[in-house]
Amino acid sequence: MIEKDFVTEGLKRTRIDEFLQKELERAGYGGMEIQVTPLGTMVVVYAERPGMVIGRGGKTVRNITQNLKLNYELENPQVEVKEVEVPELNPKIMAHKIAAMLQRGMHFRRVAYTALRRIMGAGAQGVEVTISGKIRGSRSAVAKFSDGYIKKCGEPATRFVRVGFATVQLKPGVLGIYVRIMPPDIVLPDKVDILKVEIEESSVDTLVENIEEESTNSTVVEVEVEESSKPTEILDEITEESEDESEEVKDESVESEDESEEVEDESVESEDESEEVKDESVESEDESEEVEDESVESEDESEEVEDESVESEDESEEVEDESEDVSEKVENESDSDDKTNESKLEPEEESSN
Repeated sequence: MIEKDFVTEGLKRTRIDEFLQKELERAGYGGMEIQVTPLGTMVVVYAERPGMVIGRGGKTVRNITQNLKLNYELENPQVEVKEVEVPELNPKIMAHKIAAMLQRGMHFRRVAYTALRRIMGAGAQGVEVTISGKIRGSRSAVAKFSDGYIKKCGEPATRFVRVGFATVQLKPGVLGIYVRIMPPDIVLPDKVDILKVEIEESSVDTLVENIEEESTNSTVVEVEVEESSKPTEILDEITEESEDESEEVKDESVESEDESEEVEDESVESEDESEEVKDESVESEDESEEVEDESVESEDESEEVEDESVESEDESEEVEDESEDVSEKVENESDSDDKTNESKLEPEEESSN
């Protein structure tokens, strides 16, 4: 199966990487590459100090090639050593340096911040240092220190971000150190560059020359036109006079039209005034009708007053009649009293006699 071949190849590469890391720890091991060629297997080793990888007279290199041939089944291995140009941008070298500083007894925060400053000073876009283990006490914890811009997921994180790992044995336990570095020469897919438009001096010079040529051509044409226009000046004057006369006639016709419009406007105004007079006459008629209505109402009131006076006269006549009746009654009563007195006096007289 093809899948098994890929898995076995990956395991072989991992075992070789661990072997080289263990053997070349003091030399500043920075990774390796395996290239299969028709002549054999090329193993490229990156180190901070390539002299320690080679050894005296190439002794160390020969031992490494012998182990690779016997223990890891590589056909005709050839080891090539290359120096790391910028060790601060190699995560494996920096992880081993952090582990060495922690083993010497330095505080993890100080170690992490010094590593961050060195990596960012080398020109990295971003860096993240993770230290996990018993760093503060009996319980394990994780401390993350980051600076700059670094991708955490997606294809840019797997393609561009370099990862290094190292372990260190301390009294409380084993600490794991992860270093992730984003190199400075990486171009992300979401980066956009705005270009500035630059005008070349040669193009500006050509534009100026073209403008000057056009101006000279225009002056030559003007001179030619002036020379050719001399015989036609008389005709131009005649045509101008005829045009002036026609314009005067047009102006007079326009003035007559304006006068007719003014007359029309005056007639319209007179019509408006007549309509206003009509409206005033209608209003006066309405007022006269109102006055008549008021006079009719006053007559009705006067009739009512006369009726009231007649009624008062009737009442006065009734009162007079009643007073006459009362006076007659009084007179009758007085007459009857006189008669009774006379009748009484007569017997008295007779008795006196």
